[in-house]
Amino acid sequence: MFQLPAETYPSQVVLKVKNLEKMVAFYTEIVGLMLVKSEAQMAFLSAQGTPEKIILVLKQLPEPQKEMNTAGLYHIAFLLPTRKDLGNTLLWLLQNNIEIGAGEHGYSEALYFSDPEGNGIEIYRDRPMEDWDIRENGEIVGITEELDADGIISEADRTWLGLPSGSKIGHIHLSVSDIEESGMFMEKIGFSLKYNFGRQAKFFAAGNYHHHIGMNVWESRNLPKMQPEQFGLESYAFILPNKEASDQLQKHLQEEAVSYEVKENTVTVSDPNGTALIFTYK
Repeated sequence: MFQLPAETYPSQVVLKVKNLEKMVAFYTEIVGLMLVKSEAQMAFLSAQGTPEKIILVLKQLPEPQKEMNTAGLYHIAFLLPTRKDLGNTLLWLLQNNIEIGAGEHGYSEALYFSDPEGNGIEIYRDRPMEDWDIRENGEIVGITEELDADGIISEADRTWLGLPSGSKIGHIHLSVSDIEESGMFMEKIGFSLKYNFGRQAKFFAAGNYHHHIGMNVWESRNLPKMQPEQFGLESYAFILPNKEASDQLQKHLQEEAVSYEVKENTVTVSDPNGTALIFTYK
């Protein structure tokens, strides 16, 4: 069975937004991203100190727009380098009166909240891999328990300087219409199933990570696809290790009769929920 190279990792998310100015303010002042540039009703953001690595693009859509209840984004997950960074983030969110959810997942510790337009955000740190519950068959089992907030805060140095250098997109979690169809699609294009939570959620990755893509039907079962004129998730992108990996992916997509587009060093497919999934290489 074809599998994406273990070195494959998520790199960028594009969100279609109603109010670009308000969203830029939130993602810089609250999430802590750095605005690298703005042009043509688009804003390009990175972690602090890494302007060459754009991890979030905000794209202003023209009026009028449709408000539709569809499949789409559940959350973007920003991965921090250390537990100290997570402690500083938790304190910052509390100081700014952001409504937060939280969870201990065994392989990670996570904070959850939403941006002003309802897009979900996770900020988390990974536990060392030796602490993960990795089964002999490669399954990586997660849990959902109460977060040790006091322990996390105790490691903070109370100096929040934004999303620190070394932060990145750790995974994308999708709200999908059909969990089986979406799951089969991800396996078909080369992601491996890491954890199957019944008929409610599935978690996929390239290599031995706990998940690069999550999906669930908790709020989206049988909803229609995302539409081009709809606010929310437009695309999510992954970096392949090299051109050879891109060529192999294209060959595999041809063999599986999966439609795709190629432009320069990018390969784009449309997932079953109407969102563009992009593969590129350096």
